[in-house]
Amino acid sequence: MAFTLSLHRAFVADHFHDLPGFQEERHGHNWEVEAAVTCVSDGEEPAFAAALDAWVRSIDYRLLNELPALVGRNPTAEVLAEQAFHHLQGAALEPAWVKVREKANYWALCRRGEDR
Repeated sequence: MAFTLSLHRAFVADHFHDLPGFQEERHGHNWEVEAAVTCVSDGEEPAFAAALDAWVRSIDYRLLNELPALVGRNPTAEVLAEQAFHHLQGAALEPAWVKVREKANYWALCRRGEDR
Protein backbone atom coordinates (compact mmCIF):
# COMPACT_ATOMS: atom_id res chain seq x y z
CA MET A 1 0.00 0.00 0.00
CA ALA A 2 1.34 3.46 -0.87
CA PHE A 3 1.05 6.48 1.37
CA THR A 4 1.99 10.15 1.23
CA LEU A 5 4.58 11.47 3.66
CA SER A 6 5.24 15.20 4.07
CA LEU A 7 8.14 17.03 5.69
CA HIS A 8 8.59 20.72 6.51
CA ARG A 9 11.81 22.73 6.72
CA ALA A 10 12.64 26.41 7.26
CA PHE A 11 15.47 28.37 5.67
CA VAL A 12 16.68 31.95 5.33
CA ALA A 13 17.75 33.47 2.02
CA ASP A 14 18.06 36.80 0.22
CA HIS A 15 17.03 37.59 -3.31
CA PHE A 16 16.24 40.44 -5.66
CA HIS A 17 14.22 40.71 -8.83
CA ASP A 18 15.82 42.32 -11.86
CA LEU A 19 14.01 41.06 -14.94
CA PRO A 20 11.81 43.35 -17.03
CA GLY A 21 8.36 43.70 -15.51
CA PHE A 22 9.39 42.54 -12.04
CA GLN A 23 12.09 44.44 -10.20
CA GLU A 24 12.78 44.72 -6.46
CA GLU A 25 15.88 45.55 -4.44
CA ARG A 26 17.74 42.86 -2.52
CA HIS A 27 15.81 41.67 0.52
CA GLY A 28 15.51 38.53 2.60
CA HIS A 29 12.86 36.17 3.86
CA ASN A 30 12.39 33.44 6.40
CA TRP A 31 11.22 30.89 3.87
CA GLU A 32 9.53 27.53 4.43
CA VAL A 33 9.41 24.45 2.25
CA GLU A 34 7.00 21.58 2.69
CA ALA A 35 7.16 18.58 0.43
CA ALA A 36 5.19 15.38 0.09
CA VAL A 37 6.36 12.16 -1.51
CA THR A 38 4.61 8.92 -2.31
CA CYS A 39 6.12 6.03 -0.34
CA VAL A 40 5.52 2.32 -0.26
CA SER A 41 7.26 1.79 3.10
CA ASP A 42 8.21 3.86 6.12
CA GLY A 43 11.81 2.93 5.38
CA GLU A 44 11.81 5.59 2.65
CA GLU A 45 11.54 8.46 5.15
CA PRO A 46 15.29 8.77 5.86
CA ALA A 47 16.10 9.16 2.15
CA PHE A 48 13.32 11.75 1.78
CA ALA A 49 14.56 13.70 4.82
CA ALA A 50 18.14 13.58 3.56
CA ALA A 51 17.18 14.81 0.09
CA LEU A 52 15.05 17.66 1.42
CA ASP A 53 17.74 18.64 3.92
CA ALA A 54 20.36 18.66 1.15
CA TRP A 55 18.23 21.00 -0.96
CA VAL A 56 17.71 23.35 2.00
CA ARG A 57 21.45 23.35 2.80
CA SER A 58 22.18 24.35 -0.79
CA ILE A 59 20.16 27.56 -0.48
CA ASP A 60 20.11 28.38 3.24
CA TYR A 61 21.72 31.76 4.04
CA ARG A 62 22.53 32.39 0.38
CA LEU A 63 21.80 35.08 -2.16
CA LEU A 64 19.52 33.06 -4.41
CA ASN A 65 20.34 35.08 -7.53
CA GLU A 66 23.93 33.78 -7.38
CA LEU A 67 22.99 30.10 -7.50
CA PRO A 68 23.82 28.50 -10.87
CA ALA A 69 20.37 26.89 -11.18
CA LEU A 70 18.69 30.28 -10.82
CA VAL A 71 20.82 32.42 -13.13
CA GLY A 72 18.58 34.38 -15.47
CA ARG A 73 15.45 33.70 -13.44
CA ASN A 74 13.82 35.77 -10.75
CA PRO A 75 14.07 33.51 -7.68
CA THR A 76 10.42 33.52 -6.67
CA ALA A 77 8.53 31.03 -4.52
CA GLU A 78 7.25 29.47 -7.75
CA VAL A 79 10.76 28.92 -9.08
CA LEU A 80 12.02 27.54 -5.76
CA ALA A 81 9.09 25.10 -5.53
CA GLU A 82 9.91 23.86 -9.01
CA GLN A 83 13.62 23.54 -8.16
CA ALA A 84 12.92 21.59 -4.97
CA PHE A 85 10.48 19.33 -6.85
CA HIS A 86 13.13 18.48 -9.45
CA HIS A 87 15.76 17.98 -6.74
CA LEU A 88 13.56 15.36 -5.06
CA GLN A 89 12.96 13.66 -8.40
CA GLY A 90 16.72 13.59 -8.94
CA ALA A 91 17.05 11.80 -5.59
CA ALA A 92 14.91 8.97 -6.96
CA LEU A 93 11.84 10.05 -4.99
CA GLU A 94 8.28 10.52 -6.24
CA PRO A 95 7.21 13.95 -5.04
CA ALA A 96 3.47 14.53 -5.02
CA TRP A 97 3.96 18.24 -4.41
CA VAL A 98 6.32 20.87 -3.04
CA LYS A 99 5.13 24.09 -1.41
CA VAL A 100 7.42 27.07 -0.77
CA ARG A 101 6.25 29.92 1.44
CA GLU A 102 7.99 33.27 0.96
CA LYS A 103 5.94 35.19 3.51
CA ALA A 104 2.84 34.55 5.58
CA ASN A 105 0.40 35.24 2.77
CA TYR A 106 2.48 34.25 -0.27
CA TRP A 107 3.30 30.69 -1.29
CA ALA A 108 3.56 28.54 -4.40
CA LEU A 109 2.85 24.86 -4.96
CA CYS A 110 4.41 22.66 -7.62
CA ARG A 111 2.82 19.25 -8.07
CA ARG A 112 3.14 16.19 -10.23
CA GLY A 113 1.86 16.82 -13.73
CA GLU A 114 2.52 20.55 -13.41
CA ASP A 115 6.32 20.56 -13.07
CA ARG A 116 7.08 22.34 -16.32
